[in-house]
Amino acid sequence: MTIPTTSATGGRMMGLSEATALIRSGGYFSVAGDEALLRQLPRGHWIGGTIPYFMGQDGGVTTRDQLYVSQVPGNMPLIRFYDPISLERVCVDAPENGFSIIVMPAFSAVHSLFARNAPGYEDMFLKPLVGWVSGIHLSDIGRISPLVVNGETLEFDGERALVMHVPLPEDKYARIDIINLFTQGDGDRIRFPAKGFSATECLINGQPGNFAQYVQSRGIDTRLPLVADYSGAMINICIKSVDPAKGVVDFYAPVFDDVEYRFAAPVPDYVSAFHAALPQQTGPLGFSCNCVLNYLYCELEGKRVPSMLGPMTFGEVAYQLLNQTLVYLTVEG
Repeated sequence: MTIPTTSATGGRMMGLSEATALIRSGGYFSVAGDEALLRQLPRGHWIGGTIPYFMGQDGGVTTRDQLYVSQVPGNMPLIRFYDPISLERVCVDAPENGFSIIVMPAFSAVHSLFARNAPGYEDMFLKPLVGWVSGIHLSDIGRISPLVVNGETLEFDGERALVMHVPLPEDKYARIDIINLFTQGDGDRIRFPAKGFSATECLINGQPGNFAQYVQSRGIDTRLPLVADYSGAMINICIKSVDPAKGVVDFYAPVFDDVEYRFAAPVPDYVSAFHAALPQQTGPLGFSCNCVLNYLYCELEGKRVPSMLGPMTFGEVAYQLLNQTLVYLTVEG
């Protein structure tokens, strides 16, 4: 039998039998797919997370019947869970030369803690950390929990982060890049009195108000994220839903009570801008993921972005938590 391989771009979509054969052939892998498929995979050196949205080799696809499998380059990676207490050690435990892939369940405590505290973790920004937030089909929100899975133990978890620490040879190094189309607009200054994945009350230019009613009354395009300016780094917070009747807005990442936000400046042609921002060429990909909202708003279903394959996620990690970005890691040298 011929053992399937992943593509030169880092990975590809495949069926359960192909993924099973690939894992049993040896090597180290990052896997994304529906929970039911992940539970049928064999024990092996892999980490995984739940998601049904992908950019595959044949184009954008929503599927519960295929997995995205990416072979991880490097020497004898180490797989480890991190709970809310140990999470701050994620970069301390990383190899001196290499990179780490982190997968976190959406809306979990580690998701919120990482969003808040990652920039201050020891060795952060000194050792490359990339990854994604696992999710579910949007129609299943509130009914099914996002999960991560340790392929070495076949242990599924909805509360801890899972990390693969990947050493590289001395003549290689990892480089992380992001594509973010958004900058802060020149509109109202927005603050929230409490941190969390949802908000009711807010301050608009210092004046109290209800955020859901503000969004509705101003006719704000919620495809545009809230953007915080962290010393020149633009960090997006994407809106999941707005319920004016209940006065609640839900987010895909937590807002914080000591950060000022503005809605992003409009992007006149979202699809053209996204494609124009894609790199013309890169080194060999070690990892790539994109936001599910780029998938939806760029109408990527059925469209091919052959240079950047991978899961379409509920959050992206390039050292810190991001939203509505494309993140990729290349191995150079």
